[in-house]
Amino acid sequence: MQQKPPTSITVAEATSKMEHYCAYQERCHKDIVTKLNTMRLIPAAKEQIIIHLIEHNFLNEERFAKSFARGKFSIKKWGKQRIIRELKYRDISQYNLKEALKEISDTDYLNTFHELAEKKYHLLTETNLIKKRKKLTDYLLYRGWETHLVFEKVRELFE
Repeated sequence: MQQKPPTSITVAEATSKMEHYCAYQERCHKDIVTKLNTMRLIPAAKEQIIIHLIEHNFLNEERFAKSFARGKFSIKKWGKQRIIRELKYRDISQYNLKEALKEISDTDYLNTFHELAEKKYHLLTETNLIKKRKKLTDYLLYRGWETHLVFEKVRELFE
């Protein structure tokens, strides 16, 4: 069976594809670079496309970071530590990271944390209290909640 040679794509076609890719969902620079690498373009063409996306506001790192933080907090109930870790993985600047975290109000943050901890506590069926305590602690820490909040809440729930 013969393999088809890789099809070449013009810069205009690649730009159009990337515009659609960015319009569908907020993207970070790392996502764009990864996607462009799959298109087998020369470095100059990749750079040209990225500049075009930034100039036409398809690619905006600050907007991405804010949207990411809001979404992961409100939908997945992630804590700030997990959000920071994921944004750093995507090479988001320190400034954009701080701006993104401002999107989460302190009252919402604490209310969500307490609701999540209490819900998980009641869902755990473990009878051994030490194991139950560890499972709850591990769950909250994995989701990126601050250690002082987690240990305080676990102590409160197991008294």
